[in-house]
Amino acid sequence: MDIPRDRDVIIFDKGKSFTVNLSQVMVAGGWRGGQGVQYTTPQNEEPYVTYAAGIGVGFLLWGSNETADEYTASTENQPTYAFATLGAGSWLISTATYETYTYASRTGGGPLIPLVYNASDRLYFSLRGYFSKEDELLISGNSLAPNNIIGYVAQIALPTWDDYLTLQTSI
Repeated sequence: MDIPRDRDVIIFDKGKSFTVNLSQVMVAGGWRGGQGVQYTTPQNEEPYVTYAAGIGVGFLLWGSNETADEYTASTENQPTYAFATLGAGSWLISTATYETYTYASRTGGGPLIPLVYNASDRLYFSLRGYFSKEDELLISGNSLAPNNIIGYVAQIALPTWDDYLTLQTSI
């Protein structure tokens, strides 16, 4: 049975969530639901988040371009007021925001090589802030390596689920 998806993140079991202020870089550039974020320089004595560059504190539940239905007042609310809802802790989600190609093939200029996920694979945030089975901090030689495990694959991406990856976070 084909299940159409209209959100970047489908929530099966909820962990902790709270609102966060967004950096102007994120407001200008937009983001996908499931985007990993990290704290950045505070503004006006308040904490702000920006795109995760390998290490992250959580993920954003909704993308900047995801509009709400006619029964809610949240349409375009997050990018307009520069905030988002951050998920942290243990979540069970299905998401389209994960790396589909290896780091080496994305950055090396050669052909793209697909990342193959398996149930129970450890997950990290990639240098773009997407869920990934590769520790891109380690692979890239970043001095912050090794990265922290932020979750595990619960179910591989399947065409019948619009290629969404189901995972359990432990952020």
